[in-house]
Amino acid sequence: MERYSVHLKLLGMAVLWGASWPMGRMLGQSLLPLTGGAVRFVLASVLLLGWLFARSRFATLAVLSARQWLGLAVAASVGVCGYAVFFMLGLQTMPAGKAAVVVALNPVLTLLLATWFFGERLNAKILAGMLLAVGGAIMVVTQGQPLTVLSGGIKAGEWLIFGCVVCWAAYTLIGRAVLRGIDALTVTTATSFIGALMLSAVALWTDGIPFEAIAAMDGRGWTALVWLVIGATVLAYAWYFEGVKTLGAGSAAAYITLVPIFGVLSSAWFLGEPLHISLVAGCAAAVGGMTLMRYGQKAV
Repeated sequence: MERYSVHLKLLGMAVLWGASWPMGRMLGQSLLPLTGGAVRFVLASVLLLGWLFARSRFATLAVLSARQWLGLAVAASVGVCGYAVFFMLGLQTMPAGKAAVVVALNPVLTLLLATWFFGERLNAKILAGMLLAVGGAIMVVTQGQPLTVLSGGIKAGEWLIFGCVVCWAAYTLIGRAVLRGIDALTVTTATSFIGALMLSAVALWTDGIPFEAIAAMDGRGWTALVWLVIGATVLAYAWYFEGVKTLGAGSAAAYITLVPIFGVLSSAWFLGEPLHISLVAGCAAAVGGMTLMRYGQKAV
């Protein structure tokens, strides 16, 4: 029964992370994009710090070395601040469902860089999965006309979302290289807090003090903010950590392949985005590619 409950929580995690794309677009329509990202992570950091305190693990922050804090700061600069900037700005010009599928390239770029920097091995299944995922993302971005890539068919919004992919791959590899020995909850809390400070500085510089804008937010904006803070950041991470602990990292990570599907469906539900055939086909190809990569990694 416990394992069944964990599987349901991991499914909920995929729903929450998938829906974060339309919610990010909705928040960006209520607040200036960078202000919205900063407010999200400031509130999420407060909740994560409270969670760390409730688990009697607040002292883990005090025993971190200077090198570990430096690693956390570097990770936060790309994995929180950089990712949030590209995420919020990209969603201003790109449909949320399309963006959710493009981010399916995360494991492709991460694995390629891990092969380069850490000598991880590839096999035929992994390479085929990479090609399938990349092909699916290209199909979505170009609306089923991949040859437009050769004629400048990728717009600014797509490049910004590709920036999310680069930031997340860098965050993952930095964590592997310099943050060993720190548990996942402490890493998430510390990087969220540091990243929130960085984002706040950027938002204050570009947008000014946002109190009036926050006070004027409508119900749609508050719904998106609550979803992103409590759902996509705190609850989703909690359920993911529980899944890793109970089922193992590989089984828990497999549920991430469902995120683009829920991203596309929730974008159609919340934003009324059309389910174009190229979007559906590209999503299926991207998910299939990620699944094939997962099977290939088990065989290495």
